[in-house]
Amino acid sequence: MDQETKLYPSSFNPLFTKPSRPLPEEIAIIGAGTIGPDIGYYLKSAMPGIKLYLVDVVEEPLSKAEKRISTYVQKAVDRRKMKEDQAQAVLSNIFYTMDYNQIKNCDLVIEAATENIPLKQKIFDSIENIVHEDTIITSNTSSIPADRLFTKMKKPERTTITHFFAPAWRSLPVEVITWEGGSQEVIDYLSWFFAYTGKAPIITDNAICFMLDRIFDNWCNEAAYLLDHASVSQIDKLVEEFVFAGPFFVLNMANGNPIIIETNTLQMEEGAHYRPAPILGSVEKWLTNRPGTKMEVPEDIKNTIRDRMLGILFSQSFDIIDRGIGTKADLNFGCQIALGFRKGPLDVMRDCGEAEVERIMQKFQGERPGFPQAKKPLSTYQDFKRYILVDEIDGVKIITIRRPQAMNAISDEINNEILTVLKENIDNPSVKGFVITGYGNNAFSAGADIGKFPATLGNKNAAAQYARDCAEVQLFMDQMDKPIVAAINGMALGGGLEVAIRCHSMIATKNAIFQFPEITLGIQPGIGGCIVPYRKWPQGADIFHEMICLARRITAKEAVDIGMVSKITDDYSEMIREAVEEVKNLEGKIKRIPDRSVDIPEITIPDQPMAGKLALSKEAISIIVKTIKAGAAADTFADALEIGYQGSAEIACTDAAKEGISAFLEKRKPEFKT
Repeated sequence: MDQETKLYPSSFNPLFTKPSRPLPEEIAIIGAGTIGPDIGYYLKSAMPGIKLYLVDVVEEPLSKAEKRISTYVQKAVDRRKMKEDQAQAVLSNIFYTMDYNQIKNCDLVIEAATENIPLKQKIFDSIENIVHEDTIITSNTSSIPADRLFTKMKKPERTTITHFFAPAWRSLPVEVITWEGGSQEVIDYLSWFFAYTGKAPIITDNAICFMLDRIFDNWCNEAAYLLDHASVSQIDKLVEEFVFAGPFFVLNMANGNPIIIETNTLQMEEGAHYRPAPILGSVEKWLTNRPGTKMEVPEDIKNTIRDRMLGILFSQSFDIIDRGIGTKADLNFGCQIALGFRKGPLDVMRDCGEAEVERIMQKFQGERPGFPQAKKPLSTYQDFKRYILVDEIDGVKIITIRRPQAMNAISDEINNEILTVLKENIDNPSVKGFVITGYGNNAFSAGADIGKFPATLGNKNAAAQYARDCAEVQLFMDQMDKPIVAAINGMALGGGLEVAIRCHSMIATKNAIFQFPEITLGIQPGIGGCIVPYRKWPQGADIFHEMICLARRITAKEAVDIGMVSKITDDYSEMIREAVEEVKNLEGKIKRIPDRSVDIPEITIPDQPMAGKLALSKEAISIIVKTIKAGAAADTFADALEIGYQGSAEIACTDAAKEGISAFLEKRKPEFKT
């Protein structure tokens, strides 16, 4: 059994798992100190109707927890991220208590107490004597293996570790630990539950410090050892190449020095080289600068710090993969969404190149003997898909875009990974077809990355070629004989919608929305968005005019009414089931995009075109209108697509596009000169 299948025996996308029990109605968190209230706020925000019990043996942390959660809710209301009625629902039915007996009816209990094994075991014994037999019991420990916590319990099979990351109400990942005493049913259910409630669960093996804490703890510990060579602020500044905030800045935020001492002491079971840096025990606060502060660092110090920090990062990454603690994709993904790395460690290796990685690791071995080195050729650590998950249901390949930190936005690399899966399986007789969907309940894909587009502004030939290059996966889908269905699980916007409309059919959840927002950036849909809808669903032409020229959003029901969507489902699991059935129904009955001109109604644009409160560019809209008309009149589909590419190129040379893209990159509202 390979590493991935061992950790994910059921499915890689947790929402494909059929839950073995309903959503919990009552949940308890034991420990109202640092992270417990944040876990509670996440749970109540995701499921306002539950009863939540925050339990502690001391009154003061309970009072502080109540105040903290109330503050979170008020900030959400003030920022218009939560309505008043939602806020009241979140705050209701939270019980701050010192009485363990109140949790007797809880379906899920999460322990978040101090990292002390005897204390935790005492808590678990108390819990197990109170709750019912089916209650799931987990620990939020960041480092202690499950067998050291749960083996004394009467029913260890209902337990595992669910490791949250700060701030737990906002941070996406939860490490769910698989261990030999735990039930696979519990692991599967928790993975589904966390994904359903908006988290990104990552399954890791039952090793000391699991996966992501190994990276973080040793990253910080190595930085402390380097203080003989550089200052705190120099080290933090230099590693900003790889992370959004340096290790000492993060340690200050989390009061993390004692944590590193504790976890690295535990890791010393694997060797003395994990010994915590002595200075961690003598410093309360580090003298750091805010991330982004300008600082000049001598070249020799820069090289020393960079090599050592990459050495520890690569060492731990090799060890995690070689020992099967986590998958390559999860390691890369988790370091970004949990630890603030700009790129995953395996991406950093790829950027460095094999020769540079070997140089760094040889130097690191000489300076820090004992740390793990690669056990396989370096190329094997690059052989994985970074942004998509691939499952199979009834002979249908399900491709899930997993980039929830960016609402599953499409990138060039995602397009290439999708194309690779299609090409690898297109001639496989056991594969009936394909489904493309997004990760989580909220977004199929919220658009496409800007990518190389800014570099083409003002260069018509370059812009046209970039549009053609980005269309490779769509062009392959156009000629496929095996069905491919888009399963729309929320937002399908811009470049994401341009992928979806090239599928042979669409199934959507009831919360799905569809939009081409490109005009709000002074540009147009460049990969067929101005062409394909009119040829596939001509009855919706008036709506497409408004979608493309005025950024109108439409609902799943409206999409069904014009024929874009075949069926609406209540939830994610039903959507996937229906999408798989749609693949089977389409076998041998694929409708090609018409290879002829199409009549469309006149396009009427208001004198003052607006998208909500944003005044749009008449210059950009005029080019879009011209593109739509010419594309519809083209005698062949190929000619129409080329007209679309040329329209995208023309608009890239306008002041509107320059202003729209600049505003997007500068995170401000564009001001178009009409």
